[in-house]
Amino acid sequence: MKKWILWCSLLFFTGQMQAAYLLIPMDETQANHLKAYGIAYWILQQDVEVSWLLNYRGGSFMCRYHELIEKECLIRGVSHEVIADAQSTALLIEISDPQVNMDEVKLQKAPKIAVYSPKNKQPWDDAVTLVLTYAEIPYDVVYDKEVMEGKLPLYDWLHLHHEDFTGQYGKFWARYRNYEWYQEDVRINEAIARQLGFSKVSQCKLAVAKNIRDFTAGGGYLFSMCSAPDSYDVALAAEGVDICDVMFDGDPMDPQAQQKLDYSRCFAFTNFSLSTSPYEYEISSIDVDPARRPVNEHNDSFSLFEFSAKWDPVPTMLCQDHTMVIKGFMGQTTAFNKKYVKPTVLIMGENKTLNEARYIHGEYGKGMWTFLGGHDPEDYQHFVGDPPTDLNLFPNSPGYRLILNNVLFPAAKKKKQKT
Repeated sequence: MKKWILWCSLLFFTGQMQAAYLLIPMDETQANHLKAYGIAYWILQQDVEVSWLLNYRGGSFMCRYHELIEKECLIRGVSHEVIADAQSTALLIEISDPQVNMDEVKLQKAPKIAVYSPKNKQPWDDAVTLVLTYAEIPYDVVYDKEVMEGKLPLYDWLHLHHEDFTGQYGKFWARYRNYEWYQEDVRINEAIARQLGFSKVSQCKLAVAKNIRDFTAGGGYLFSMCSAPDSYDVALAAEGVDICDVMFDGDPMDPQAQQKLDYSRCFAFTNFSLSTSPYEYEISSIDVDPARRPVNEHNDSFSLFEFSAKWDPVPTMLCQDHTMVIKGFMGQTTAFNKKYVKPTVLIMGENKTLNEARYIHGEYGKGMWTFLGGHDPEDYQHFVGDPPTDLNLFPNSPGYRLILNNVLFPAAKKKKQKT
């Protein structure tokens, strides 16, 4: 009903207003960048089109003016400007100039969002669910049962939780095997695997990974952070190979596991080595060893690439921000060693000095995927049991903006490829 009222109101006031516009700036003048994405999503929920002005004042949003939209901005504390039709026309003419690296992308439909996350409480928090909740963007939680029941095609966008798709429980065994939360996690995952007809958790996770692969191939958008990106590719490469030691699945791993990996199945990575020691808090060599990184919280950062807004709209959308330098943040997988990144993968953010890729993107079938290293953009070294980040303290977080770029870009109207 609310959508219908807003739509009718917009039609009624169009003649009176002569198309005044509401501009949501995303540069340093914006009071709350994260909630601004929520406003853009809310406008789309009302069936009102939004223009994403790529590289214009930090990737600003613009739509037809209505007092209900302005009221929502005021309620959520989002900076906005009301501009006349002539101003919006001049703005779009400026953006369309072939000499400037800007463009307008039309957002037309609010994407339906799913987060792959366990139903039991984990002793850590997921940055994506934190920022979706803060930005007031709705999402559904799915896990192995929903994936195996074929629910993923109901969604446009899927985020992979801090997860280990290899069935090794995040390699937490060495330090946390006697903790109640770890033992409960093992019990729940073993029960889910049995319920779905698998004798091992690793077999269940592989089947889930393959369903996620098919979701992406069919046109879905996949976003992963922290341990999910590399454990996902490792699981796909190890299909049919036992890479889990006895403490994880009850029997020893295949001694020839490394030689049997098939990297052609991977989305992003190739030629990596498995971490076979249960005492090592690593899944593979994909992650850059934090002990070998000559950085700390005060000098760790990565730089975003600048893409052509008119020729490469997708990576341009994914890199919209009010700064091109993002402060670093660690995770179980902090950064991707560039020598293991496939040459077909697009690197969107890197620390060139350390040979690290931090933010990467690619296509798979009809869909797309994006991987971001690190666990929480505003908590440099998030430990097990630490409290969740209060995003009220970080409403302008450049790192969290990268996550929300990924949430919003599936709403973009598809453009014909330029020739």
